[in-house]
Amino acid sequence: MQDLNKLLESVKTIAQNSGLKLFESNSVDYKEYSYSDKILNEVKAEADTFIEKEILRNLSLLRIPILSEESGHLYKDFYSEYLFIIDPLDGTVNYVRGIGPCAISIALWKNNKPIFGVIYDLSSKKLIWGGKSFGAYCDGKVISVSSTLDKNKAILCTGFPVRYDMNLDNAAQDFWDLVSPYSKVRMLGSASISLVTLAMGKSDAYLEKNIMLWDVAAGLAIIEGAGGKYLLNDTKIKWSFDVQASNGKI
Repeated sequence: MQDLNKLLESVKTIAQNSGLKLFESNSVDYKEYSYSDKILNEVKAEADTFIEKEILRNLSLLRIPILSEESGHLYKDFYSEYLFIIDPLDGTVNYVRGIGPCAISIALWKNNKPIFGVIYDLSSKKLIWGGKSFGAYCDGKVISVSSTLDKNKAILCTGFPVRYDMNLDNAAQDFWDLVSPYSKVRMLGSASISLVTLAMGKSDAYLEKNIMLWDVAAGLAIIEGAGGKYLLNDTKIKWSFDVQASNGKI
């Protein structure tokens, strides 16, 4: 049986050290990027690869299968009821262009439910972690969701994932219907950081369609630890979901 507290401590160390190694490398080459040949508008940077190598080198020692944005489903021969879900660099465009937050995201899930999540904010160099059975913390300080009750007084974080087809009939109207009940709408360019703002009570809700699991896996765990709630709905794309999360009051 896995010692979840030890696993959490290991993952916290791996996430933070991977970020620090990126800073220590001080290489502008890691901001070199290209557009994907397979997915329109998707950007990949050298930093994605650098951070993933650092994470996998250490995380694989824990002998739990891993689902990574960059390399897919790895180490399936590690017999475990658990699954690590990682996004080495969430908010790649923000990182390479220097226009917003970005983060390392590592989650542990079991039976399609989050156990804990760890997010290292590369912009603020803060470490955020949590889960339903762990609570939620930012650099060791307890965090919790807001007490906002009404959507018309709430701040919503959302975005347009690269796999969301804006050319679909009624796509624009569907988006407007989704966001219009809220007082303010923010697009941060990083799903994990958007979920962190919800867990910290800075925003009140998060909605996004066709978002990949690795973008939100850690953040959803942290939201549960902070007292919030979430809902996942399957889409036609593997590992993609329509996600709703809130403080549990709106």
